[in-house]
Amino acid sequence: MKLLAAATATNPIGTKITPPTGGYGGAEGGIVLLLTNVLRLAFAAAGIFAFINFIIAGYQYMTAGGDSKALGAAWARIWQTLVGLLIIVLSFAIASLIGYLMFGDANFILNPKVYGPGQ
Repeated sequence: MKLLAAATATNPIGTKITPPTGGYGGAEGGIVLLLTNVLRLAFAAAGIFAFINFIIAGYQYMTAGGDSKALGAAWARIWQTLVGLLIIVLSFAIASLIGYLMFGDANFILNPKVYGPGQ
């Protein structure tokens, strides 16, 4: 790579130096990739947590033995888990809807592309 070039009459500054790709937060890496991975990890952890919560709530329901307080606690845990999963699904749906309405692409918000200098 030639870093310095002689200036000419048509190009008084010299040859344009192009930056390396992927090092400025572009689609190949950087902050966008980090945030995407963090969000994927958070959503996967939320799904695993919901699955474990369902198992625990089912066990509480089976071992309630007719106790109305224990049955109520188990049903409350089941409904709270369902509401949490619904919130996660609705967040994706709302992001997709806003991306489609504002930008014409449903994946615009869900799969962002950030371009750095020279890209």
